[in-house]
Amino acid sequence: MGFGSYDESEQKDQNVDTDDSDGVAVHENDHDGEVSFETEASTSDLVEKLGEMKDD
Repeated sequence: MGFGSYDESEQKDQNVDTDDSDGVAVHENDHDGEVSFETEASTSDLVEKLGEMKDD
């Protein structure tokens, strides 16, 4: 086994008892809307800042 050895008997019959009632409702807070903001920064300033963030 090239990826390390393991006991295959531990890998079979892994039944998990789950309760889906505690799940997250991803569409519970859906909304349609619009976001806007005002800034004094120029487009080139914002693009430069994005470049700095990508470099990190």
